[in-house]
Amino acid sequence: MLTQLAGVVLAAAEEHEELAPLIAPPLVIGGAMLAALLLLMLVTVSFMNMGNRHEAVEESDDPHRQHTNKHMHGNESASSHH
Repeated sequence: MLTQLAGVVLAAAEEHEELAPLIAPPLVIGGAMLAALLLLMLVTVSFMNMGNRHEAVEESDDPHRQHTNKHMHGNESASSHH
């Protein structure tokens, strides 16, 4: 069994398949991918502090929400006790 496997591996190694053509050398393709990812990272980092532009406003009760936050954790009493 092992000798048959070795024969198949040797026969496959002797066959030379033609590789698919590339549009550029592999280092150029890798460099272009790295440059594209660095550009995307720069765009992401430039929008990092968008939430800090304005002062935070107090959230009001919205009756149209699915589940409003009625779980008061202070001295205030909640509107429903369940």
